[in-house]
Amino acid sequence: MLAVFDVSEVGTGVYRGEHDAGDRAVIDGSQVLAQSIVAATKSCPGKVVRSAHAIFGSAIAAAEPIDLAVEVVRDGRTVATARVVGRQGGRVKTDALVLLDVPQPDVVRRAAALPATKGPDDAIPRAMPLDGRELRLVDVVDENDPAYVGPPVLDAWLRYDAPPARDDLTRALLAHFTGHLSISTTMSPHAGLGTAQSHVSVSTAPMTITVAFHEPVSADGWLLYHHESTQVGAGMSYTRGQIFRESGELLASFTQEAMIRAVDNAAQSIDEKSRL
Repeated sequence: MLAVFDVSEVGTGVYRGEHDAGDRAVIDGSQVLAQSIVAATKSCPGKVVRSAHAIFGSAIAAAEPIDLAVEVVRDGRTVATARVVGRQGGRVKTDALVLLDVPQPDVVRRAAALPATKGPDDAIPRAMPLDGRELRLVDVVDENDPAYVGPPVLDAWLRYDAPPARDDLTRALLAHFTGHLSISTTMSPHAGLGTAQSHVSVSTAPMTITVAFHEPVSADGWLLYHHESTQVGAGMSYTRGQIFRESGELLASFTQEAMIRAVDNAAQSIDEKSRL
């Protein structure tokens, strides 16, 4: 079964961070991951998304619509698999594989504990423009600054003014922020290197994001996004993370692979908005 959805319901706001070089009118890959989660849920009624793995193969232009085509690979009694392909102008931009299921009673239950970190009241407010969202970083004033040097760990507290009531939109919202801070986390230990240099002297871009949701999920109150970069080299980095409620419940886990490379001079002839 193949279905194409209008993704406007999830929003198409463009994040323009302070580190952007000019006006790079592109959409976060994690936003399309969020939209893919909603599209897959609509294609498999009665089930919830448990995990999604997305590959971002090309920059996604904000000025053009993106079509999400959903192929339900398998829709069983309690488990389903769907593939969601995002295209612009006929070109594949994103490809996501989504696992859905019907949550079952516990056989056993265990989850990681909230990391020992400062709470939101002691964290530093950070401007990352998006209406209805408040962000605070633990012990970091500007995660983009090449002069900042710290461990490859970054804790971010996030709160939404009006979180959604629908389950699929809650999962989409949790997934959306998984792409924002992983590259900064990777660069933190390296003096003179920061995401303020992205698209100027360093090419950076999330290439894959995997998110796994744990039951139950919620977007109410303060959420802690705990990032830890465990490897960088050969032009790629790897970061793993967890999403907790302030009260300690583990809501989701995620990983990101990202490109961190020297700017290719040959690529300068390509329009900036089309570069990864």
